Amino acid sequence: MTAPQRPRIPRRALDGVLLLDKPVGLSSNDALIRAKRLYLAKKAGHTGTLDPLASGLLPLCFGEATKFSQDLLEADKTYEATMRLGVRTTTGDAEGEAVQTRDVACDQSAVEQALSRFRGEIVQVPPMYSALKRDGRPLYEYARAGQVVEREGRNVTIHALDLLACALPDVTFRVTCSKGTYVRTLAEDIGEALGCGAHLVALRRTGVGALTLEHAVTLDALSDAGESERDAWLQPVDALLSTFPSVQLDAESTRRFLHGQRLRLADLSIGDAVTQAARVRVYGQGRLLGVAKAAEGVLAPDRLVVTASS
Repeated sequence: MTAPQRPRIPRRALDGVLLLDKPVGLSSNDALIRAKRLYLAKKAGHTGTLDPLASGLLPLCFGEATKFSQDLLEADKTYEATMRLGVRTTTGDAEGEAVQTRDVACDQSAVEQALSRFRGEIVQVPPMYSALKRDGRPLYEYARAGQVVEREGRNVTIHALDLLACALPDVTFRVTCSKGTYVRTLAEDIGEALGCGAHLVALRRTGVGALTLEHAVTLDALSDAGESERDAWLQPVDALLSTFPSVQLDAESTRRFLHGQRLRLADLSIGDAVTQAARVRVYGQGRLLGVAKAAEGVLAPDRLVVTASS
């Protein structure tokens, strides 16, 4: 006799952004799955991975917000990191095996001087233990097979790099960096500049674009909360777009925009920030309509927000 199937729990159509404080030891995808299950959400995605070793800010997108997750992939990130001088590892962090040990002969002054060399635009060679692909295979597959392949250096920008604590051999710093920066590689390179090597032992992301940990919530808190309290933690969809200039449309322009029509900038009431921006967020009738590209005298719809009334 076949056991009766359990009834499916209906999923909810949610639109919004959850600022999750991810714990150490959990992958970004596992964190997303847990949050999606707690919200019973139909559609969800994250805005770029945070390694299991790392904790901190992981914005999760639900429903229509998933259309704009790419915008946070391009955003600057802020981290607080602790590196241990004197030891290099296979992975550049505490998950790898030690491959070289050297004496730590520097002091705090030398550390501060070394940090100053890594501010601004620098060149990084991506680590072998990364998801970047070579001939269709991620680099970490080569690394696990004991192979080292040639990698080209990439330009990244270190907008800020500040020493927070120096209790040698451990050094804690805060860094704000551009897309594509590997903080463990930064730690390794600083260690080499100091002549002793280093690896990352702790990493916490505190900011993604304009988003911070200030309004983030943990999975434990979500688990303990009721549905209404969980929903109250959701940020609006345009939380992902707060760095974009905004455009307000009247009723007729709203109708045309939602039908995918391009609008002449000269016909709109806009500021200089819009004409100088590559992309803008667009509002009409009191709600977010989507994002558009402002160029060559026109406002061209890029991605639209779909609602029941659209």
